[in-house]
Amino acid sequence: MSVLKQYWRVALGIVVIAALIVAPMYLNRYGLFILSQWAVMTIAAMGLNLTLGYAGQVSLAQGAFVGIGAYTAAIMTANGMPLIAGLGVAIVLCFAIGWILGYPALRVQHHYLAFVTLAFSTLAFLVFRNESWLTNGIYGISNIPRPVILGYPTNRPLPFYYVCLGSLALVSLATWWLIRSPWGRAFVALRENPVRALSLGIDTRRYTLMAFAIGSVLGGVAGTLYAPLTQYIDPVPFNLSLSLDLLLMVIVGGSGFFFGPFLGAMIAVLLPEWLREVTQGYYLMLYAVAVILLLIYSPTGILGIIDRYLTERRTRAASALRAVAKSGLEPAP
Repeated sequence: MSVLKQYWRVALGIVVIAALIVAPMYLNRYGLFILSQWAVMTIAAMGLNLTLGYAGQVSLAQGAFVGIGAYTAAIMTANGMPLIAGLGVAIVLCFAIGWILGYPALRVQHHYLAFVTLAFSTLAFLVFRNESWLTNGIYGISNIPRPVILGYPTNRPLPFYYVCLGSLALVSLATWWLIRSPWGRAFVALRENPVRALSLGIDTRRYTLMAFAIGSVLGGVAGTLYAPLTQYIDPVPFNLSLSLDLLLMVIVGGSGFFFGPFLGAMIAVLLPEWLREVTQGYYLMLYAVAVILLLIYSPTGILGIIDRYLTERRTRAASALRAVAKSGLEPAP
């Protein structure tokens, strides 16, 4: 039975991947933009899921790191440098800032830490808006070029969608490896019980800093793709609302689940567009009500509902097997 389930999972994965590759060929420019935005926001949400879902460190600064990556890519590509150079600088910059931002997590936790990261998010927004010599202030940076990959330009929406999708695939593979490595298990131990993790010899200080740094890097990677996707950036998209949207994606999809950011970004990016077509002017109210009801019913998100159902099903199956085994051990009359 387990082999059959494994085949079903593989088949479902192949169908989803094929749909993500083939279906966009029949979409218009706006549809391709929305799907590309979903891929970019999923990368950013995966970073927050590492920090919050696996390591248990609350952060309201992920949107600021998306902004740092976006402005880094925009400034460098606007000055004739390739996007891959902007990506490298964004990774180093976000890793360093994320590592420094992790130090307050060594002293404060929960809502206190949320306020610290909130202050950093506000600081980053003020830098984006006021430091005109670097970011061009409220006027933003326009005409951001899209990359040429192996001699193939990605100016058109479909090729750049595949760039975003390929980046998402690479980040997903790296994250899958990370959470199944000793680092990932250390992150989970840090989330569940820091004192017990420390007693087991885990360097909780280093892993707390690494959780912030790696999560921040994925935010920077998402920002590096966001800049050429929109081809224009200004400070407004990188205010606190973006960090809250990313937090919503992680929680609604399922915090601490690998596929949570994928589903959460789909709910946050694609569902409002579908509701806009179906319900006209009431789509935002219906979207808000749906999210509220979901979180009331399942604080662990959509994947939490599925996980709870599967756990209960395994428990019932195990109880039935124990009952059968017990009846077999009873002496015959």
